[in-house]
Amino acid sequence: MRTSRQHRLVWAAALMVAGVLPAGRAAADQPWVVYPGGEGPGKGKQIVLVSGDEEYRSEEALTQLGKILAKHHGFRCTVLFAVDPKDGKVNPLVIDNIPGLENLKTADLMIIATRWRDLPDAQMRHVVEYVESGRPIIGLRTATHAFRFPTGRTYSRYSWDSRAWDGGFGRQILGETWINHHGYHGVQSTRGLIAQGQETNPIVRGCEDIWGPTDVYQVRLPLPGDSRPVIMGQVLEGMKPTDKPLAGPKNDPMMPVAWTKTYQSASGKVGRVFATTMGAARDLQSEGLRRLLVNASFWCLGMEDKIPARAEVGLVGEYEPLGMGYGKFKPGMKPSDYALP
Repeated sequence: MRTSRQHRLVWAAALMVAGVLPAGRAAADQPWVVYPGGEGPGKGKQIVLVSGDEEYRSEEALTQLGKILAKHHGFRCTVLFAVDPKDGKVNPLVIDNIPGLENLKTADLMIIATRWRDLPDAQMRHVVEYVESGRPIIGLRTATHAFRFPTGRTYSRYSWDSRAWDGGFGRQILGETWINHHGYHGVQSTRGLIAQGQETNPIVRGCEDIWGPTDVYQVRLPLPGDSRPVIMGQVLEGMKPTDKPLAGPKNDPMMPVAWTKTYQSASGKVGRVFATTMGAARDLQSEGLRRLLVNASFWCLGMEDKIPARAEVGLVGEYEPLGMGYGKFKPGMKPSDYALP
């Protein structure tokens, strides 16, 4: 009888033959991009990174993160995008099309950074099947409110505001759904501080300097189930890493901006989860945050013994991400434009 891992390998071979999974860099006509990976502790494992948000440039953040995981650590990384079916261009304002989600069939880890997507059943089915398999998940920033479906749709319980499945995918799987801004959006940035008692957690190794221009999100305390805060978000007075902490109740108590938890699938399998309300493209200019995400990838995959004292997280290629702003993405980009040179 085949194991789930063997099933995924069979699917990978079938998709490769069919031309769904490219052997190397993405072809110009494919609506996703692949970073092949190679030597390193991640060799032989596949990470699928799902972008698609209107404001925080997940299409830039996840391509850079995928390149880091592939080049420095050997993981095969497939990055998916919100794509306009009319012209094949990356367009985060298109909320109902993320081609390539079938790649999740063979994924060892899903990293998701979507916002209020309304995907057709044929695409959303792959996300649901992945979750129901109990495999690990990392959620960035707006993944707390990753989906928004009208009542009565097949997967409406995954909606951020689901009442049938309290808080939907965000609350039930990641640990929280959208609540509110805690810091002042676009005015007060975030310094990430290691949570008390987490100093020896392998996820925070080498993460002594975390900062991002995104504001702290509000979450309900305590977080549900076995959620364990790893990084706390200190609200700063301004938008520079040298700004002072904001005085007053916004920092007393601080909100968690990164935590770990587990979830139990319908089959009873327990999957590891790492969630952070940071993760905008410009947040990834912080070396500490990049290292946190790389370490979390290892942890989610049960490879915490492979986390070094300071994981390599050097930027791969030019990285000058755009700032926050609804719909202010770089126009005219095809998925192949994000391929490695």
